[in-house]
Amino acid sequence: MHTEQANDWAAILKALAHPTRLQIVAELLSGTKCVTDMEEILPASQANISQHLAVLRHAGLVDFAQDGALRCYYLSRPQIVEHILSLLAAGVPVVRKTKEQIQQEKEALAMEVRG
Repeated sequence: MHTEQANDWAAILKALAHPTRLQIVAELLSGTKCVTDMEEILPASQANISQHLAVLRHAGLVDFAQDGALRCYYLSRPQIVEHILSLLAAGVPVVRKTKEQIQQEKEALAMEVRG
């Protein structure tokens, strides 16, 4: 993985790494919403929601259309959001490895490099 790609992906994950922002993108999966709509749904003020939306916009996850005085937001990369939320919802268990398993993996990798 190249550094530029790692930085881009980290920015996306960092933008999603807040409970309110996760709730915002989850709400936007069902369609475009104005800030006032989200204020009724989320336990946050309009100013706070707007700040979170700015972070999500900067990461390229949401964008908006102006509707008079209102800004209505939508997911600009819905597939990324869908896939990440699906993976999180799947409840994949934590993997635990023994020292022996780790050692076996190291040895197998060393053999591949030599072979």
